[in-house]
Amino acid sequence: MHNKSIRVHSDEVAKAAQAALIRRGVAIEDIAKIVYEMQKTYNEGLTLEHCVHSVERVLRKREVQHALLVGIELDELAEKKLLSSPLQQIIESDEGLFGVDETIALGSVFTYGSIAVTTFGHLDKQKIGIIKKLDTEPGHHVNTFLDDLVGSIAASAASRIAHRMRDLEEEGETFADIEPEELGPKPKSHNEI
Repeated sequence: MHNKSIRVHSDEVAKAAQAALIRRGVAIEDIAKIVYEMQKTYNEGLTLEHCVHSVERVLRKREVQHALLVGIELDELAEKKLLSSPLQQIIESDEGLFGVDETIALGSVFTYGSIAVTTFGHLDKQKIGIIKKLDTEPGHHVNTFLDDLVGSIAASAASRIAHRMRDLEEEGETFADIEPEELGPKPKSHNEI
């Protein structure tokens, strides 16, 4: 059934996506640390705070919020063994040939261009920072979707920084010349990259 009268306010979706990350043990700073490690060599004056603000900006994109809500929900349902067979076993074991987890994460990366796509591929293979922790967490935790989603957010935030650095270079500046807030969320009417 398609009912256009049922609408969820974008603020509610944004809060739910961020709450889901926190519930799963992922802080914005965890993702920002990955971005910083990947970008610090190439961006003079870049700080962790710049990276935090870039991650916050990425988290304002609906595509990212929707991907987080779907992926985390599936991980949590798998932890509770509420999926039907064989999907339950595939997600619970993070089956290598499954690929749907990467597909959902990759879908949200496309907004940020080819740099973000190649960076996501790198992160998917290298498992940097909290991505590695999520991918190898012992016990009954299922992070089949979450590790890829965190990688997609980090890749997108890193891409934003790379593009911003190019703009700064053209202006004869570096990240040392701008406040971190310039990379953060803008008013709702300016929800562009």
